[in-house]
Formats: sequence, structure tokens, C-alpha cells
Amino acid sequence: MAMTMTQKILAAHAGLPEVRAGQLIKARLDMVLGNDITSPVAINEFEKAGFEGVFDKSKISLVMDHFAPNKDIKAAQQCKQCRTFARRFDIDHFYDVGNMGIEHALLPEQGIVAPGECIIGADSHTCTYGALGAFSTGVGSTDMAAGMATGEAWFKVPAAIRFNLTGSLGKWVSGKDVILHIIGKIGVDGALYKSMEFTGEGVKSLSMDDRLCICNMAIEAGAKNGIFPVDEVTRAYVKGRVSRDFAAYEADPDAEYEQTIDINLSAITPTVSFPHLPENAKTFDQIGDIAIDQVVIGSCTNGRLSDMAVAAEILKGKKIAKNVRTIIIPATQQIYMESMKRGYLEIFIEAGCVVSTPTCGPCLGGYMGILAEGERCVATTNRNFVGRMGHVDSEVYLASPAVAAASALTGKISQPVE
Repeated sequence: MAMTMTQKILAAHAGLPEVRAGQLIKARLDMVLGNDITSPVAINEFEKAGFEGVFDKSKISLVMDHFAPNKDIKAAQQCKQCRTFARRFDIDHFYDVGNMGIEHALLPEQGIVAPGECIIGADSHTCTYGALGAFSTGVGSTDMAAGMATGEAWFKVPAAIRFNLTGSLGKWVSGKDVILHIIGKIGVDGALYKSMEFTGEGVKSLSMDDRLCICNMAIEAGAKNGIFPVDEVTRAYVKGRVSRDFAAYEADPDAEYEQTIDINLSAITPTVSFPHLPENAKTFDQIGDIAIDQVVIGSCTNGRLSDMAVAAEILKGKKIAKNVRTIIIPATQQIYMESMKRGYLEIFIEAGCVVSTPTCGPCLGGYMGILAEGERCVATTNRNFVGRMGHVDSEVYLASPAVAAASALTGKISQPVE
């Protein structure tokens, strides 16, 4: 039978000639991921179940990124538990203060995930790696525990929605605007437990950073995963990063999709998602004067080098608006270092920003940018639920790094100008 990209990857990892939507399968895993919040729960379940070893110490990644450097005693205890577990089983991919980064930027950067692989992570934004043509999805900590011990996981094979991309993005428009536009179009449950497969001539115009951002937020449309085809952009990205063999799967021409949605990239303009759902997407012809208190540029969605470059281009030689706090977080140590070499960090600091070590902190209302009652923040993060970044009466507006940087300069939600 004809299969989608996702179905082909799952069939191969289940050792089956074919799978169909809705089928329950047990699949072999290429990587199991956890962070400093979800891993302790998984470790507790691992020990409760009586497991005495991990299936493969090279196929587990533990990344201390949410509350590291540790913000309080509880965070310190959680990280200590992860460190102890990593030492006990000699986990190859353990990332702590000094060499860590935000997990979903770090794993692709370091070549830990590759095309055609099957990856689970105890974090909902694990769907990011579909940008490389992998099947990757978020799971609960119990599934992570079982995955670390057995190297396998159960899945229900998802049906798929095809997004046919045409055209190319204009100036100051990025993958963030694309995914906000799509979520605004289909809603936060528009792809519930579906695979979002991105195809069409427009794909080749999207950078890997654009694709990583788009797949990262597939979960915000309710999707099981997002996935792009493996093309020259993909191969150029993994060259020099991934040394092992990998498989590139293609959807069959007659693969079955629940629907096809056409997206003209050339028609997309800077987009902002208003509180309190990512589906509340608006373009600037719908946005009035909205004063802000804080800007955050970073996260697993938009903390990559291209994001730093866009922010630096807009902020260079200018000053942040009075009464606006601007926090910039390069997503990995490598991105931090390269931003320093290119002079981006100097631009940010001279403009009046603070630059942080890699952390998820403000995105989930953890630390490094908590909002008080009534405050508004433009953030390049992925969620703007009630209380997501602090007080329940604060507001988060999701936007691209270009919009976030422009807003920091004006003190209100603004789009960049030439």
C-alpha cells in the first residue's frame, strides 16, 4: 500500500513492510531524549520498574536546559539526579552547564539526530527534528523510562495532512510567520494526532532554521509530528555533523492524506499570535498600538544563529525603547560563541539588551524573564497560554525575531521597516 514519509519511517522501525493510519505498532528507537524537568520523573519510573541497564548509552540524550544553571534548590536536586544517572550508565550525550544548549537546537546542531530516524523525547517540542526528515515526537516520562531501558516505544500510526508550499518568503518573513499563519488557519487542534507533511516547490526556498522552527511548532496545531522531505538543504546541513549512515524516505506519489492545504509563501507577511492561544494569529493590518514591557528572543523555536543575525541587523546602532526589558538567549554554546565572533552580542548589549547563557527559562515561566501582573511580552517562543511566562494576568504575543527586535525599539508591537 502507498505510504507517507512518516508511515515509511515507522514501518521500517517496526520491521513491517507497511503500516496504515490508526495501526498500533512497536518501533525501534534511534534516540531517547530528556531534560532536567522530565528526566527525573523518568529516572524514578526506570528505578521503580527495576531496570538495571539502558538499551544503548549512545542513544540517550539528557540535556540540562530548563533550569540550568540551577535557579533554586529543587532545580539543583533535579539536575543532580540526572547527573548521577548519567554517570551510573556512562551516558554519551549528557549536556550540563558549560556545554549544554536548548535541547531542540542542540541535538540537530551536534548531529545527534539524523534523517530517517525514529526519536522520542520527554518534551512536547521533540517534533522539531522532522525538519531533517526524521520521525520525532514528544512522549511522557513513563514512555521515556521504557524507551531508555528497552529501546522501543508503542505508537499509533498517524494519518497525515499535506501542506503544499509554493512561492518564497519575502524580506523580514521567516519560518515563524509561516507556522503562525498555518496555526491561525487550521487552529490549535487542526492537526490533532496527525502528521503535518510539508511538500511542494516552496520547500526548497526554506532554510533549515525555517524548517526547524516550523516543525517545532507542529505540536501547537495538535500534530503528532511535522516532517519535511530530505533535499539538498537537508544534506548540506547534516554534512559534517552526521557521520553515520542514514535513510532518506519519500512519500509515495499516491500516499493517502486526509486533506491537502495550499500555502503560498510569497503571500505571508509578518504575523503575531495574540493571547492566549497560538491560533490567534494576526497580521499588521489587524494590529493597532499595543504597548509592551518585555521582549524575549531565543528558545528552541527561534534561538538559532540566523535568528541572532536578524535581531542584530535590526538593533545595530539603535537603543531599546525606554521601559522595555529585552532578553536575548542564543540557543547553544556554539551559537553563543559564533554570535560573539560576529559582533552580535556587542550590538545587543550596546542597544540595552541582556544576553543570557542558553536556557529555556523564560519560555515556560521558569526564570530569566518572569512577567508580573498586567505585563505584556513579545516573545519568539512557542506558547502563549494563560500564565505561560508568569502571572496569569500577563500576556504573551508570539512573533518572529524580526518583529520582536522591531518591537523592542518602539516599545509597542511593530514590524521591521527597511
